[in-house]
Amino acid sequence: MDENKITINWYPGHMAKAKRELAESLKLIDVVVEIVDARAPAASQNPDFDDLFASKSRVVLLNKSDLADPSVSKAWMKEYRTKGISAGEIVSTSNSGKALAVRLIEEAAREEVERMKAKGVNKTIRALVVGIPNVGKSTFINRIAGEARAKVGDKPGVTKGKQWVKITPYLELLDSPGLLWPKLENQIMARHLAYLGSIRDEVLELEELAWNLIRELRSICPDALYARFKKLDDNTPEEELLDAVAKSRGLILKGGVLDTERAAKILLDEFRSGKIGRITLETPIKTENQPAEVPDGKEE
Repeated sequence: MDENKITINWYPGHMAKAKRELAESLKLIDVVVEIVDARAPAASQNPDFDDLFASKSRVVLLNKSDLADPSVSKAWMKEYRTKGISAGEIVSTSNSGKALAVRLIEEAAREEVERMKAKGVNKTIRALVVGIPNVGKSTFINRIAGEARAKVGDKPGVTKGKQWVKITPYLELLDSPGLLWPKLENQIMARHLAYLGSIRDEVLELEELAWNLIRELRSICPDALYARFKKLDDNTPEEELLDAVAKSRGLILKGGVLDTERAAKILLDEFRSGKIGRITLETPIKTENQPAEVPDGKEE
């Protein structure tokens, strides 16, 4: 298989509309809360957001942190702090990180809150929750609010329209549609999004995608990969990687043909569910900048 064969260029009209809606929402909010996937923070962070939200205080929450490598997540939080962005780990499907998220948002808005307090006004912090499709924004809002207020679905891009949710007497969150990268020219980043399920599987060649994932996992976490799929090892030729996964699970059709299509689906499902292990696909780029004085993202 050809590692450069997969080409993902997907930016439908509703994504352009979502970007316009985000820009219009900026005048209403004090803080931008960006949800990224802790397993691929670079790929799941829309590069447009740096410019779009440059004038606002920002918080980055690494969601699904229970599926990511803890040491790499710490490195990512340190990297965000070098950029003056507060960051923390959360699991939006549980209560893990709820108090932390509220604290980071309040810290990010502290200057504006104190400015208004000096004028005799108890300001309500309004935060805009953003992220790419299927990263867990609505699930995060539902969890932090304590009830299912924001519309949630399993398919990318299900959240629509503006929904304000009151979290505390002085904190409100605004949900937003998922906004994917405008152009997926970096094919490594595109594949990472596909591994996570942020791009619909229906538009992809799953066997090609799974083959590429095996190649990356052999580099990142070979022991965990080989423990999960016993017929895989360092000596498995690249052209036989998916065959080895099929053999590991006994996926053999009539005539002895290996069911590599089913093997691809199983591999992707087990990666996404964390069954292979706590894996982070990307590490932060090293920087010489000194960390800014912002909260460290540790739960108290």
